[in-house]
Amino acid sequence: MLIETPKDILNFLIQPTISGPLLVFKIVFLAITFFFLGFIIYMLFSTTWLKRIIIWDLQEVLTYKPHGLIKISKQWVKITERLKSEIESEAKLAVMEADSMLNDVLKRLGYDGETLGERLEKLTDATLPNIKEVWEAHKIRNNIVHDPDYRLSLDEAKRVVAIYEKALTDLHTL
Repeated sequence: MLIETPKDILNFLIQPTISGPLLVFKIVFLAITFFFLGFIIYMLFSTTWLKRIIIWDLQEVLTYKPHGLIKISKQWVKITERLKSEIESEAKLAVMEADSMLNDVLKRLGYDGETLGERLEKLTDATLPNIKEVWEAHKIRNNIVHDPDYRLSLDEAKRVVAIYEKALTDLHTL
């Protein structure tokens, strides 16, 4: 039987020329086929696979940047805006957010560890040229978090955020 047009396909599905036990098998297998086809379509739209394959790739092509860097750039703008307020609490928050951003970037790059300190231990000077400055900045962040009386000047906060900015630039995320 030669099927040439969509009308022939529809007639074949609706009005089967097969009868008896084969007709039952045909109906059962058609039902199973439609069930799995529906399941595949549902899974494509309910998972991020379709987004990653099509939408993220399209975004990367149109913006000339890998997916996620636009979000990181927006977060970085918020951090630098915090420093412009010249309020100590905002400067402390900017340092903590910059530290958190570096931690997230290292996690996304595949560095193992529970904390940023553990991830920094796995880095070398070849990977991150200002690793010693990043350690100093991370210690300042820890002082901010663990000591509520820690005083942070605006100039020191700008220096620390600049260290994080250089680290993120060296990791090609800014």
